[in-house]
Amino acid sequence: MNSKYDFHYFQGSTLSDLFAQDITDASYGFILNYPATGSWAAYPNRKKYFIQDGSSEATKTSFDKICQKEPWKNLAVLGDRIPGIVIIPPSKSLIGYWQEHFGSHSNRSMMDCSTYLDDLSRSEHFDKVITLFPFDNLKPEKHAVAPDTHYRLLSKVTLDQLGVQCPKYKSYNLHQANIEDIELPEFPYLIKTSHGLSGEGTYIIKSPSDLNYCFEEIRKYLDIKLLDTIIVSEFVKNEVQNYCVQFYVNKLGEITLIGTTSQLVTPEGNYLGGLIDYRNTDMSKFFEMIAAIGEYAHKQGYFGVIGFDVLEDRDGQFYAIDANFRVNGSTPLCLQRHTLLRLGKEVAKYSSDYRMEGTLDSILVTLKPELDRKDLIILSALEKAKYGKIYTEIYAIVTGETIQEMQQIEHKLQDKGLQWLP
Repeated sequence: MNSKYDFHYFQGSTLSDLFAQDITDASYGFILNYPATGSWAAYPNRKKYFIQDGSSEATKTSFDKICQKEPWKNLAVLGDRIPGIVIIPPSKSLIGYWQEHFGSHSNRSMMDCSTYLDDLSRSEHFDKVITLFPFDNLKPEKHAVAPDTHYRLLSKVTLDQLGVQCPKYKSYNLHQANIEDIELPEFPYLIKTSHGLSGEGTYIIKSPSDLNYCFEEIRKYLDIKLLDTIIVSEFVKNEVQNYCVQFYVNKLGEITLIGTTSQLVTPEGNYLGGLIDYRNTDMSKFFEMIAAIGEYAHKQGYFGVIGFDVLEDRDGQFYAIDANFRVNGSTPLCLQRHTLLRLGKEVAKYSSDYRMEGTLDSILVTLKPELDRKDLIILSALEKAKYGKIYTEIYAIVTGETIQEMQQIEHKLQDKGLQWLP
């Protein structure tokens, strides 16, 4: 361990326990879903806190992802100290599985999806609400972190203010600069919108056709008035590893380690999941970066989970390429640390791209031996039908004592019908 910093791993396994130290001053809730801008959204974020979740109605992140699969994944590991504000309830089968396998009863507060932000704004039951992203339609004083501050921290423009090494970039306000007039570097480079959701709005530019596609997308965002700012960033060459480093900073500025995953991404940069080695990951190499980002966040008035993405090149240099001041996609994977180490399972992989034919009930029967051994941990599951056949989309964790055993277990699960659809 790096002796300069006295950082320690979180000893619990739920988000409630992480936040417990900071929620004694008021009555808190946790909105588990992101805001959206699609036509289906009762409260679209179209006024101030723009989120780039798709440049057209056809490409926007879907209702089932934003309001069902993603929030349920965090509900699975929420615990009972903070009510999770749920606008679409998970199935009874999924709740029953969680209660059996996570050992804690997640605290749910069901609200009507067509009125929940108005209800929360007026609520005497909730003084403060923890969010993944600021909501235009939730009163500013109800946000646990001041929404203007949270929005600024979540912006790609803020990266070079965090006190860590990052790729060189320039930001451009598109109401003041024409995209055709922006001076661009030589290929390859990246263009990013300020608040892209889950990889949306990040464009790797390696050719003129990549640039044309990127400019078309940016113009669409400008046409629908959901974008102010982009950044043009240098491309980190000779990358050997892609990490997501996660920690918690409390209201006093004290830091607790959550974990570090190796990120699984497509060649286009889309997030597929994370891989973690609980025993053999040395987080001390990130301590200076953690300390700097934690201190900056605390000075801005932020408390909560922070995950920052880091590329390591073949010279051993670390470059922060993104910072997410919120619960991250692989946070539930990191929270399994102590549970799985007690079982001798040191390696685990999280993915949001599993699928299996049949209902969740039938899957729970088919995979019961693997679920009982925690070879497989289900975080979220949504039944769907296509051409009259029922299948279930699953967010899950596959585990093993070693990476080889984990891969063997994944192959056995595939033989039983669990598909991975990257």
